[in-house]
Amino acid sequence: MSARALSTAVGLAVLVGAAGAAAHPLGNFSINHYAALEIAPPVVYVRYIIDLAEIPTFQEIQETGVVADVGHPSAARYATDKAEALGRGLTLEVDGRRLALEQRAQEIVFPPGVGDLPTLKLGVLFRAQLPADAAGRELTLRYRDENFPGRAGWKEIIAVVRPGVTLVRSTVPSRDRSGGLASYPTDLLGSPPQDLEAQIVVLPAASAVAGFPSSEREPPIFGGGAGARRPTRDRFTELVGTPDASLGVVAIALLVASALGAFHALEPGHGKTVVAAYLVGSRGTARHALILGLIVTASHTAGVYLLGGITFYASRHVVPERLYPWLGLASGLTIAVLGFVLFVRRYSGGVEGHAHHHHGSDGHGHRHDPADHHHHDGTHHHHHEGEPVSLRSLFALGISGGIIPCPAALVVLLSAVSLRRVGFGLLLIVAFSVGLAAVLVTIGILMVYARRLMSRFHEDGPLVTRWLPMTSAAVITLLGLAIALQALATAGVLPPMTS
Repeated sequence: MSARALSTAVGLAVLVGAAGAAAHPLGNFSINHYAALEIAPPVVYVRYIIDLAEIPTFQEIQETGVVADVGHPSAARYATDKAEALGRGLTLEVDGRRLALEQRAQEIVFPPGVGDLPTLKLGVLFRAQLPADAAGRELTLRYRDENFPGRAGWKEIIAVVRPGVTLVRSTVPSRDRSGGLASYPTDLLGSPPQDLEAQIVVLPAASAVAGFPSSEREPPIFGGGAGARRPTRDRFTELVGTPDASLGVVAIALLVASALGAFHALEPGHGKTVVAAYLVGSRGTARHALILGLIVTASHTAGVYLLGGITFYASRHVVPERLYPWLGLASGLTIAVLGFVLFVRRYSGGVEGHAHHHHGSDGHGHRHDPADHHHHDGTHHHHHEGEPVSLRSLFALGISGGIIPCPAALVVLLSAVSLRRVGFGLLLIVAFSVGLAAVLVTIGILMVYARRLMSRFHEDGPLVTRWLPMTSAAVITLLGLAIALQALATAGVLPPMTS
């Protein structure tokens, strides 16, 4: 294999795993809003920007046929039509009177995203005429953004005034925090602003309304060209788009993708703690850990394929982003119920309890069998270290832990689809999932042997026979509830959970 082919394969696989690290700051599903209201009597400017991450951009391309190149004629047509549609979703009122938003200009760019999938950034400048009697009195402006309802993302509004206008009060700041969606502050990514409405009260001077020239300076859409990047080709594109990729290149890419899936499994979440807690508190074996890992692999891969199909074929009817929190809720509740059932059974001392079989005198004059090899003062103890593992529990835990596909894997799949290398993309997802599951299997096996080691040192104590299984069940329950609460927060049912 040539050095160039080797570096290409490694570059491809790194980009596969980079989907999580180099993705859009607010996630591959996010749609971000920005509005800068500038009160400049006799007009009000609304500088409106939307920033679509990889997956909603992919959906826009599929639905409209726009080519992600600012120089292509379809991009200009799309920008004009989309700007008009976005304008219909905006409302600007002065003292209860709705103002007409006139579209003055628009600009579109396609910054490159993960896996060579483009993102989309569209800016539109609207202008509204203030009432003729606006001079010398307070004006109450109300602004509302109803575009892309329910979609997650950064939502920011600012309000500024030009000389001759006094800002009396405002529900939004006068300085932005993202530079017009050009640079997202890292300290706010966990709880981004969610402003879609604003109320501003201003007092324009009489001269500000009457004497303003008709050729007033209009604000730039992207604040001086922020974010005006053209899409670039990279080694990922070169490999996936080349039909004569050698078997060696593909093999190396799959191996590195598996390794990246393993590293991805070490990130927060992905069921590591649930798997470890379950196998510590049960009579699990290395075989059970392997079965659990295979179930996670299968469910994770199937979840990515399913969501990819929905994104590609049914995005008009089902928004994939909205499925994520409900999948998370179902997963969390399943895990919590499983953990609670285990806790109740272990607390009540069922089959996993510390069972005593007395082979001494049984109250009926019968003596114990002298052949018994394990005696404690005439009493024979059998210790059940946790609950027997059932396939039903393994399937429930494995499916609930792996059914939520990571957006990084979905981006890779959509990138392969867009580059017409579907088979290669499907193989990369499998390799990624296998790497993830390998970590879970390894952790599970380590927990199995750790529990056996502890049982040797605490054979007759309650730690292994009672408290450890109960604690593991409680941990599973709490983790399931945390996953469910996080899903509800993502869906907007509960306030966002901050770390």
